[in-house]
Amino acid sequence: MENELINPQEPNELKPSTDTLLVLNIHTNQVEMVKGIDQDGNLQKIPPQEKKDNEQLIRVDKHGDIFSNFFSNFYRQLKNPTHFNFFKVSEYDAVNTAKDLQNYVDQASPEEKEKLKDYEVLPKHNNNPKNQNTMDNNTDNQEYRFQPEQIDWKTMEKFGLNQEKLEKMNAMDSLLRGFKTNTLIPITINLGTAVSKMDVRLSLQTGDTGQVAVHLHGIRKEPSLNNKFLGHQFSDEDKKNLRETGNMGRVVDLVNPKTDEIIPSVISRDRLTNELVAYRAEYMKIPNEIKGIQLDEHQKQTLLEGGPLYLEGMTSKKGESFDATVQFNADKRYVEFLFNNNQAPQQSQQHNQQQTQNTDQEAHRVFRGKVLDDSQYEKFKAGQTVYVGGLTDAKGKAYQGYITFNKETSKTDFSFNHPNKLKEQAKPTEDHKTQTAVNTHGKTNEATKNIKEPLESKQQQPANKQQEDQQKKVRKPRRQKL
Repeated sequence: MENELINPQEPNELKPSTDTLLVLNIHTNQVEMVKGIDQDGNLQKIPPQEKKDNEQLIRVDKHGDIFSNFFSNFYRQLKNPTHFNFFKVSEYDAVNTAKDLQNYVDQASPEEKEKLKDYEVLPKHNNNPKNQNTMDNNTDNQEYRFQPEQIDWKTMEKFGLNQEKLEKMNAMDSLLRGFKTNTLIPITINLGTAVSKMDVRLSLQTGDTGQVAVHLHGIRKEPSLNNKFLGHQFSDEDKKNLRETGNMGRVVDLVNPKTDEIIPSVISRDRLTNELVAYRAEYMKIPNEIKGIQLDEHQKQTLLEGGPLYLEGMTSKKGESFDATVQFNADKRYVEFLFNNNQAPQQSQQHNQQQTQNTDQEAHRVFRGKVLDDSQYEKFKAGQTVYVGGLTDAKGKAYQGYITFNKETSKTDFSFNHPNKLKEQAKPTEDHKTQTAVNTHGKTNEATKNIKEPLESKQQQPANKQQEDQQKKVRKPRRQKL
């Protein structure tokens, strides 16, 4: 778990070229000057009229990329960031600018206040005020935490991966943003005397020395709910929620094993790997609007506490109205939909299990290291048999075959020959149908019904005089005694 705090720079000589931040509290309409963020994520600020000459404000570099990265990090650390609008101004004129901005806000109409958004600073990759803090954004607006050149590609090669292959799998974007890959990635671990193939999710994490390391998240049969997780002992209700919805449903105190720091967090289950994932409660971002529904403070607080929230009358992208339960997911790091969560417990459990299976065990685009093209993937996903060439076995020998996605078991069936052709070959010809029907399925053939021996291949009539006599022989009915 991360523990990054934003601290103001050390005091130095005031330079007119240095920038600082002004903040407008959208609830109180008060304009203040920013000093920094405390360890609890609260904004440290001061009214412009109380600013002393030697009082230090937060200082930021005015250059584009450096400022964007700084402000994205600053915004992420801030508790309740949606309560504030930020403006970058010259520190030299900050006091007068703050006073002028306060006068403007006090006298402006709602329409005029809306124009302030043109001057507001927003986190990197989130420069559209109209779309800010809506559920559609989730991870799309997260800044990149890593660069491709920071990845240890030599280690990746040991897993049978490279940058080109990860890009074809659409895995690079989530990795560079600091998330786990959206899908399972097939890897090969060659130990010389043994070769192991497995599906994992990948993530990049910064080590204590600052070096970027590749982490493998393997599939577990089930989450470890009977043992303590970072100091937390799961209750029966916790276990039930994690199994059924994937989210525990409340904020609990976890212990950082390295620092012994107590960290209020939410916990979710990675539905692809069954790994338990914790996320700091202070980093949770709750949207103002979800599919056309404006959330009030009580609804936001429910989500901030990790609980589920049932919403009615939302509008889909197709313009259709729908109802659903939403909840913050620690693994995804945003608010997700939990459809039909309002069903009876038994129905809900069945639905969630089915939904988890359909979502997590969907047809994968990669088979044994081979990425399916769009045409192959569409057929494969639809349950059709697809030919795949260019596969390589553990000894480096090329081979090919046919794969079919079994929707009932959510598994991929492989065959060296086309399954449909094998079925055709297995079907008896017209000549063999009588033999199969009589010998295998116990059916009766009028022309051979009295023959005692099994029928030969292609046989439909008595084959010799003995069989002819057997066929002609008709038993006389026994007389019953009176």
